[in-house]
Amino acid sequence: MPQKDIIINKIYNKCCLNTMSLMNDNYIDLVITSPPYDNMRKYSGNTFDQFEKIAQELYRIIAVGGVAVWIVGDQTVKSNESGTSFRQALYFKKIGFNLFDTMIYQKKPRGAVGNNKGYWQTFEYMFILSKGTPKTINLLTDRKNKDSRSGDISKKRMFDGTLQAVKRKGYSKMGRRTNIWEYSTGKGHSSSDKEAYKHPAIFPEKLAQDHITSWSNEGDLVYDPFMGSGTVAKCCKLLNRKWVGSEICKEYCDIAQERIMGVVNGSL
Repeated sequence: MPQKDIIINKIYNKCCLNTMSLMNDNYIDLVITSPPYDNMRKYSGNTFDQFEKIAQELYRIIAVGGVAVWIVGDQTVKSNESGTSFRQALYFKKIGFNLFDTMIYQKKPRGAVGNNKGYWQTFEYMFILSKGTPKTINLLTDRKNKDSRSGDISKKRMFDGTLQAVKRKGYSKMGRRTNIWEYSTGKGHSSSDKEAYKHPAIFPEKLAQDHITSWSNEGDLVYDPFMGSGTVAKCCKLLNRKWVGSEICKEYCDIAQERIMGVVNGSL
């Protein structure tokens, strides 16, 4: 089937539903986004009120084996959390996505949110949703193992009481990281360029880079339906991925374009 009129490496200044209508089925390799959930921030443009339609379109455009990284949290009102994150994750499952992993984006404590009568809230969920089994899994191995050793032979007690020689695998110096990822946030941490901070809510460039590396390969196509300040596009450019973005606010599109051009010109 011929591809519709979608342009690669472009930010569409329109609702993501309109952008996705230009895409064929099974078109995108990876989606990374953090939607404007629960009115936690004041954004220019309309509010996020069409979740189910957006989720259905994401399922249609993501390729079989593709992944969507959905970064979301919950607002607390009168000591009662919204539960938005759980409802959205369950809806994704309902329409056919696999919940491949429920990860945590942990922020180093700097500004409390949520219920001030409870424990300091410092995280958001990162739901790793896949259309079937993920076709690309490049696990990051940057966690130091407590002990490293080569393989050896040990004895294992069998069901009948006898001992049997078993070859054990060794442990390298570095192992795969856990599914709780911690990042410093705020000025000087979330982004390497000052333009990003013109947006009211950005997530760390390192977070985007780590997910792009984990769930895609060079040359793959990545989509962000809520592009904001352009972090995903910038990181795709740095990591040799193709990308498409949607952002309804013209002001934020301009910020994102400035950041992308900074990569092109070598100034960022």
